[in-house]
Amino acid sequence: MRFSYKLSDAIHILTYIDIFQGNDLSSQAIAASIGSNASVVRNLMRDLRVAGLLVTKQGAAEPILAKSPEDISLYDVYIAINMVHTLLHIDPKTNPNCLVGSRIQDTLNNFYTEVEVAAYEKMRHISLADVTQHILNANEISE
Repeated sequence: MRFSYKLSDAIHILTYIDIFQGNDLSSQAIAASIGSNASVVRNLMRDLRVAGLLVTKQGAAEPILAKSPEDISLYDVYIAINMVHTLLHIDPKTNPNCLVGSRIQDTLNNFYTEVEVAAYEKMRHISLADVTQHILNANEISE
């Protein structure tokens, strides 16, 4: 099973921009921090810009947050990125002739919906400022 790291990388980009304001904010510098390539960073930055979370100027490596870090939630970032927005997935190929196989999809769908609603609500309460502060506090502890 393949996992998408787009959410993690998009939060990484915004946090990097928040922490390193006034430094090298080129897609190459951010990509080096993520361990990715600059085109991935540019694509995610485009998604963040379209969603109103980031302001960029073509040809200039000077991105800035479009909102205060306190006003950008993890849910905002999650919705901003171009990906399938389903946290949990149900196997679509179960046996319809089996008691469990014929009912598991609908049953899990109900429970998974409850879990996703709770997760989205929690994501709405975690801000980019929380992420940035946690990183900076962890840095102070390790020094």
